[in-house]
Amino acid sequence: MNDARTHMTAETVRVLLEGAGAQVMAREGRSESYSAPRDFSFQVKGVFSNGMGLHVLARQFTYRDPWEGVGRVNDQVDVSLLRDGSYSPLPKGYPWFQGVEMEEGLDEETLKEVVAIVSGLNPKIYLLQQLTGD
Repeated sequence: MNDARTHMTAETVRVLLEGAGAQVMAREGRSESYSAPRDFSFQVKGVFSNGMGLHVLARQFTYRDPWEGVGRVNDQVDVSLLRDGSYSPLPKGYPWFQGVEMEEGLDEETLKEVVAIVSGLNPKIYLLQQLTGD
């Protein structure tokens, strides 16, 4: 099966966030055993120097073959935005996190775009939008 989606791991997401300047913590959740008690495959939290952070959670494997024996991958993740340690939407004008604190089903390319926006965000924009009523 030729599938263009790229799978993500705790390690690849950790490297992505660290490459953007975040301090990162990562942990695996689900093992290769069906009896594993966790409801996620991995989670990674990264905090950038601007006080913004991302919590990336891969909830379950996507199966690439009919018997679920091989090809178990994570090609989509859920991402929550953190500001000063609390969940937060992005300021107006961005394509993600508008009125929501979590974006679901992001692929690797979309995750890279979100990381670039959040890592480069000046948090003073929240205050500016509050002062202008926007």
